[in-house]
Amino acid sequence: MSNPSVQLYSVRDAIDEDLDRAVARVAEIGFRQVEPYAFHLRTADYKRAFQASGITAPSGHAPVIDSDAPGSIFDAAAELGMTTVIDPFIPTDRWQTSDDVHRLADRVNELTAEATSRGLEFGYHNHQWEFTNKVDGRPVYDLFVELLGPDTVLEVDTFWATVGGADTPAVLRSLGDRVRALHIKDGKIDDDIKNVLPSSESALIVPEALKAAFENQTPAGQGDLDVRAILQASPNALRVVEFDAYRGDVFDGIAQSYAWLAENDA
Repeated sequence: MSNPSVQLYSVRDAIDEDLDRAVARVAEIGFRQVEPYAFHLRTADYKRAFQASGITAPSGHAPVIDSDAPGSIFDAAAELGMTTVIDPFIPTDRWQTSDDVHRLADRVNELTAEATSRGLEFGYHNHQWEFTNKVDGRPVYDLFVELLGPDTVLEVDTFWATVGGADTPAVLRSLGDRVRALHIKDGKIDDDIKNVLPSSESALIVPEALKAAFENQTPAGQGDLDVRAILQASPNALRVVEFDAYRGDVFDGIAQSYAWLAENDA
């Protein structure tokens, strides 16, 4: 198994209580890599916790696309030793038309150039609406990818792509090695989850009204996704375990995913 990572948003409640202890618990499970969120807001705290637990952060999430000071986010990433910065969320109402997609792709390409000049990679993380929203009968994600420059990377959330109706292994094969990371999560794919369209202004907040729908997520291998086929379709991508929400102890959930990957990610 390649060395997996875990998106720390999964354990955000524990981080709010005690960041250092939350990171230490992740390390105790066996993770040696993590993907922090909003790392530009708590850079010193993350750096201290990572050093204490022997953790590295090859990638991280931050709202770069809408930032008035993206350079400060890239500076924070460099301080934490990251190689890849990912913007995790642009809401569905900004993925409606061809003009919308062109606008976002232009901005992402600009940010990629700035990141590249600093020795970093920059990319985007999908939800389901980039696949459900269509332009000329095609998912807006397809147009978006076509408009991106070759240096822009992608992090594919394999759960949300599947919820959006994508054949996720086929999408991954078509994108090849520009996919730097996969969000590995599993769960029940039903009408309740398909109809979830968060309109939160913040990528860091899941509205409480939507939490129940997200809680159908399961550790890898316990839901409706063909996680093995997903992994096989993108063998070189970093595996990043994540839960948007989880009914049980989330540390137990990520531990189960870690163990499943150890047995099934050849």
